[in-house]
Amino acid sequence: MSYDISLVEPVSRETIQFDTPYQMKGGTYAIGGTAEAWLNITWNYARWYRKDGVFPNNGEDRSGIRSIYDMTGADSIPVLQHAISELEGTTENLSQKEIESHKAHGVEGYWLPTRENAIKPLYQILAMAKMRPDGVWEGD
Repeated sequence: MSYDISLVEPVSRETIQFDTPYQMKGGTYAIGGTAEAWLNITWNYARWYRKDGVFPNNGEDRSGIRSIYDMTGADSIPVLQHAISELEGTTENLSQKEIESHKAHGVEGYWLPTRENAIKPLYQILAMAKMRPDGVWEGD
């Protein structure tokens, strides 16, 4: 499972297209880059995104990173900055036992649900929000 997060045009609801391709990578990515304001983020990071105080809780279906859905890029900027700050400000992380357990199940690299890995996509969608503050976040 994963989160597909797109920044869409406010009226047409079509995914915003940037002028030039970018190389932001998530759970999936386009070789050679993409101009779409879209990122796939593994659900493995949910434990960090649903942690108290990281994102606002707007109901069960709008908790964690989903709390930015229907926000404009501009409205999401302080929310994303807060989430990044909260996660960077904690020393909590996976225990060595948890890491070993994940690795035993083939979960490594990007998919390993470390705090550090969970922060990286937040910076990427923050950059998108700054590029198109008029866009609106949608997700699957």
